[in-house]
Amino acid sequence: MTALLGFLTIAAILGLLLSQRISAVVALAGVPIVTGLIAGFTPAEVGGFVAEGLSGIVSIAAMFVFAILFFGLMRDAGLFDPVIRRIVRWAGDAPPTVAVATTALALVAHLDGAGAVTFLIAVPAMLPIYDRLGMSRLTLTACVGLGAGVMNLVPWGGPTARAATTIGADANEIWVPLIPAQIAGIVFALGTAWYLGKREARRLATVGAPASATVPVGPAGAATGSTGDDAGTDGPGRDAEESGAGGDPAAEDLRRPRLLWLNAVLTVAVIGLLIAQLAPPEMIFIVAAIIALLVNYPGMAAQTGRIEAHAKGAMLMVSTLLAAGAFLGVLSGTGMIDAMAESAANVVPAGIAPALPLIVGVLGVPMSLVFGPDAYYFGVLPVLIGVGEQFGVSGMDLARASVIGEETVGFPISPLTGAFYLLVGLAGVNIGAHIRNLIGWATAVSIGMLAVAMLTGAIPLWAS
Repeated sequence: MTALLGFLTIAAILGLLLSQRISAVVALAGVPIVTGLIAGFTPAEVGGFVAEGLSGIVSIAAMFVFAILFFGLMRDAGLFDPVIRRIVRWAGDAPPTVAVATTALALVAHLDGAGAVTFLIAVPAMLPIYDRLGMSRLTLTACVGLGAGVMNLVPWGGPTARAATTIGADANEIWVPLIPAQIAGIVFALGTAWYLGKREARRLATVGAPASATVPVGPAGAATGSTGDDAGTDGPGRDAEESGAGGDPAAEDLRRPRLLWLNAVLTVAVIGLLIAQLAPPEMIFIVAAIIALLVNYPGMAAQTGRIEAHAKGAMLMVSTLLAAGAFLGVLSGTGMIDAMAESAANVVPAGIAPALPLIVGVLGVPMSLVFGPDAYYFGVLPVLIGVGEQFGVSGMDLARASVIGEETVGFPISPLTGAFYLLVGLAGVNIGAHIRNLIGWATAVSIGMLAVAMLTGAIPLWAS
């Protein structure tokens, strides 16, 4: 009975999340509380389970809030503007360098782990160049998607934070052993972009250059007409790299060019401390955010304004993490996870159980088409971990295998994420064509990263 209630809870949550009928917070917190009461536990007992679950993810939630605030402040202060301008300028007119520059821009823009921000920076900046050269916009979305996807493994990114919540571990414990794999993924993504650019060059040599040398560009840098944006244009003479810098007077008031090097040193120090694991990540980001506020935006009014500006993005994710903590607390406290694991273990062939991390890693990108981040990390992964424990497979190994592809490299092809629609919408490409074009390359990059992770021992090829 307990196992059945557990599976029904998971099925109900997955159904609600996949149907997008209610918010993730409502599904993750509401359904397990109801099933916990149905299972015969008192409200006080269920409340205790919820409290226990919440206590395990407080540090992750704090890390996420202050990481978003810190990188948001660095973006406001203009830390990434010189890099973006140089990348766009370096792209030139050769399709291979344009494609590589596109991926490099996405890699830099996604340092804060926010997919929507990455797409808002990278697509408008590069789209005029692609249209001027006659390059396929599907190549643009593929290159941007690969760069953003590979960078989405960072511990303040959504998938890693969710996986850490599920297994009750520090996000750094998942990420740090995967750094060699992530570096390899960056190389693979850039190499793929170079190949896609060479392919575009061959195609353009066959079909000829486009008739129009330039395209009108809207206020945010997105090409008008073909994307359906009729907000107006700045005329065909606008420089493409200007679109990456913004031009918004309010945004310009936030720039701190004189503090560029200080902000750069602070950011490098933060990343270095995270890698060295000299302090808990939540403490690192809290201190870094305090320093960033004091240095760049002195005064209570300015600091309050910056915190409020980034509060929405932080609270959306943190509320989901807290709801997931309640969900996991109830499932664990009622014994549903253990019962489901024992039941599922009976139908999993013992011969393939040690290969669960490999299987999960290989299927990560394709599974992003079926399971959104909340559905997978809070619904599917707990069951996989429970099954793995029956055969001696570590939950940490399954978590690392998951973040190699599931909603990381796979999130730019996932219709279950809001940022996906922003990517295809800004570029003005067909959703199906984008998925067909990118899924193979994203899977190849993900499997390459998985291979490196196994060679470095971060993920076992065969659990002993």
